Amino acid sequence: MAVYTEVSLAQAQALSTRLKLGNVGSLAPIGSGIENTNYFLSTDAGEWVLTLFERLSASQLPFYLQLMQHLARHGLPVPEPVAGDDGALCHELAGKPAAVVNRLPGTAVEAPDVHHVEQVGATLARMHLAVADFAPQQPNLRGLAWWQATAPAVRPHLEADAGALLDDEMVYQTHLAQSPSYLQLPHGAVHADLFRDNALFDGLPGRERLCGVFDFYFAGVDSFAFDLSVTINDWCIDDDSGHLDETRADALIAGYRAEREPTGAEWRMLPAMRRAAALRFWLSRLSDWHAPRDASLLTPKDPRHFERVLRDCVANPWHPGA
Repeated sequence: MAVYTEVSLAQAQALSTRLKLGNVGSLAPIGSGIENTNYFLSTDAGEWVLTLFERLSASQLPFYLQLMQHLARHGLPVPEPVAGDDGALCHELAGKPAAVVNRLPGTAVEAPDVHHVEQVGATLARMHLAVADFAPQQPNLRGLAWWQATAPAVRPHLEADAGALLDDEMVYQTHLAQSPSYLQLPHGAVHADLFRDNALFDGLPGRERLCGVFDFYFAGVDSFAFDLSVTINDWCIDDDSGHLDETRADALIAGYRAEREPTGAEWRMLPAMRRAAALRFWLSRLSDWHAPRDASLLTPKDPRHFERVLRDCVANPWHPGA
């Protein structure tokens, strides 16, 4: 992903030696994404992803790394962090907290069809079931409190109609979060960022199998309906218009229901949660666009996409099976 911190081969070798991963053969920066510094790391012991955390502190990281470990050990196709001799999953490199995870096979799919999204839905549901016995707690750090702090910072950059949309949605979501219906939603540790570029498929065209879900560094305890909505809002959206592709959305929901049946409250709240999910990513892209950080290979994403998605969620609330 974006490269904020340069890592030398010597530094990578020192970490590899500490983790008993052998000699480093290559170290290649990963240019996509915007949050952390990432490298592909090749050693005698295999292929890995090295991440240096630019915003998260060492005290926050155990939640994310333990969640990945928990899901991997429950048979989910997620990377498992490499532990040191002391059992710690978080390490230090170049003055930053760091982690090493196994590199998963496969490639991302830019134009998913029903074959892909059904598998994504099923895997998401399995993740929601698997966290029933995951004890660590940490709130979604990009939840309502972050929206309330970020909205005033980006508001001056918006044209009148976009500013009015943001103002109205912030009022709506603030009231929604206090409602009995919202409080009834099942919660647990969720990925909260399961976009197309965070999933890997492998196999012949038209017969690909989902073989990896990664980048858990926006995870937190939130509603499963919000996590489902985040996923729908990327995998099932027409990229040009922001409109929902109901064929793909129905397939994703079918895959999800094959593993976990949502509660009545989750069904009722899904249109509102899709609005929440669109707002969350509109705000983060606005923040990255108007207040970018210095980084090699960094390309902020256009926030207008999620403005279009939010407008469509408001104008055309979608109820599965309706």
